[in-house]
Amino acid sequence: MTFPTGEQYELSTRTASGELRATITGLAAAIRQLSLDGVDLVETYGEESSPPYGAGIVLVPWPNRIRDGRWEHEGVERQLDITEPKLNNAIHGLLRYTEYREVDRTQDSVTLAATVYPQHGYPYLLETAVHYELVSDGLKVTHYLRNLGHESAPVAVGTHPFLRIGDVPTDTLTLQLSAASHIEVDDRLLPTSEVPVEGTEWDLRDPRRVSELQLDDAWGEAFATDGEVVHTLTAPDGRTVSMWSEPEFGFVQVFTTRQFPGREGDAAIAIEPMTAPADAFNSGKGLRWLAPGDEWEISWGIRFGGF
Repeated sequence: MTFPTGEQYELSTRTASGELRATITGLAAAIRQLSLDGVDLVETYGEESSPPYGAGIVLVPWPNRIRDGRWEHEGVERQLDITEPKLNNAIHGLLRYTEYREVDRTQDSVTLAATVYPQHGYPYLLETAVHYELVSDGLKVTHYLRNLGHESAPVAVGTHPFLRIGDVPTDTLTLQLSAASHIEVDDRLLPTSEVPVEGTEWDLRDPRRVSELQLDDAWGEAFATDGEVVHTLTAPDGRTVSMWSEPEFGFVQVFTTRQFPGREGDAAIAIEPMTAPADAFNSGKGLRWLAPGDEWEISWGIRFGGF
C-alpha cells in the first residue's frame, strides 16, 4: 500500500533505558514516531495523513519564510513560488512534498536522499541526504548537502520536530532555550530586528512552564555548552527531552499549538533548529554559499534523560 507519507522506515535498538523505536517517512524524510519503551518523545501522526503543522519534516534549502518569495543576488531578482498564500511568502524550502529515496538502511539507521533541481527562483542543483541513527540516548540526525551545479548556491537547513514526554501533559512541562536574542517580526512573521533577551519576556535561558507560552517565535545567538546547543523540555518528575545541535544551528524557532490532531486541549510544541532565520536569502544572516562541488555536513538530535 502507498501512503500519503510515502515509504515507512522502521528503526529499533535496545538501550540501557529500554527499547528505542523510530519511524521515518519517505515524504520529506520526516520523523513520524520516536519512542522509548512505548513513551512517545515526539508528537505522532498516522501514515495516512500529511504531517500536521509540518511535524518532523526536513526544511532545505531554507527554513522558515522568504518575503514575497523574492530575493536578489548580483543584481538578478529571483521569484520563488508562493507556498504560504495567506502571508504571501515562500515557506519551508523545496522538499516538503518530495519523497526521499533510500540510500542505506540497517536495523537502527536509515539514509535517505533527495535532489533539489533548478526551478522558479532557485536555479541551482543540489544533492541532499539525511541520516537518521538511533543511539544510546536518542536519535542522531546528520544532513549532507552537495552542490552539483556550476555556480555557488545559497543554502540553509532546518527541521520541524514536535517534542513531548509520553502522556505527560505538555502544558505541565518547562521549556529552556540556550539563546541570547529574540527575533522581532511583523504581522507576516518576517524579521524586523533582533534584540537581546536580557530583561525581556523572551528570556527562556531559565525554564518557563509551557502553559504560560503562546509562541511562533525565533531566537538567535544560540550558544553552545561543551560543543552543543541544547534546548530542553522537563517534566515535573525530572524526565527530559532535548533538542541538541552543532553550533552551526545558531537559530531556533519555537511553535506552540493546542490544535495538534489528537492532542486538542493540550499544547504541542515544535523546537526547530535552523542554521539561518526567516528571510535569510535577503538578509544573508546565517546563509551559507556552497561553491560548485562543495559539500556540507551538519548534525543535530533528540535526546532523552532521566528515564
